[in-house]
Amino acid sequence: MNSLGVMASVVVAVASVPCIILPSVAIDSQPTQEQIRAALDRGKEAAQQHSPPDTFYVRFGGTDDLHAGGFLITKLGSLSVMATHTALRGFEPSPTDITQAIEAPTMLVSTVIFGNVPSFAVGSYMVFDQNGKTIKPVSVRFDGRANRSAAWPDHPRFKAKVVASFNYADFDPTAKTTITVFPANGGEVSFPLDFAQIK
Repeated sequence: MNSLGVMASVVVAVASVPCIILPSVAIDSQPTQEQIRAALDRGKEAAQQHSPPDTFYVRFGGTDDLHAGGFLITKLGSLSVMATHTALRGFEPSPTDITQAIEAPTMLVSTVIFGNVPSFAVGSYMVFDQNGKTIKPVSVRFDGRANRSAAWPDHPRFKAKVVASFNYADFDPTAKTTITVFPANGGEVSFPLDFAQIK
């Protein structure tokens, strides 16, 4: 099977996997002081329970090592992640760190996709689709050389990260959204999400 065929089979497999959203927080570009304090408290509690910081990532797509998937990090989620990291080291986030997280203009979306050559992710792109409107990222980066997948030497042989940042001002934080990654060698991988259900 050629690379396009394999990529197409991956897309079909992803489309048949229901999106799984783990507990997190709402997408809010201007959180209140109460929300900020609650997010920091959640992080401290996670550290006390020895939970990993990535507990606060909003995950989507596949949940194993052979299906495409990813996560996004909201502003409040990033505060909880920060609070967990610092609490595990016996500290608290500094006011400067908190302010930087709150004032961040973009939301990070990280995905893992699969292909059959080490350079398959080079030149990949990512967009949001909301009710027929395409939202482009302000930046995209990708692995220049993919890692071997759990299927190696069978297909798909390689996995790579494609990471994008989207300006909060450009998208609707309450809309049903499809995150789509376009590998440079053709095909696409899509993840349906309902931003309104991210709590």
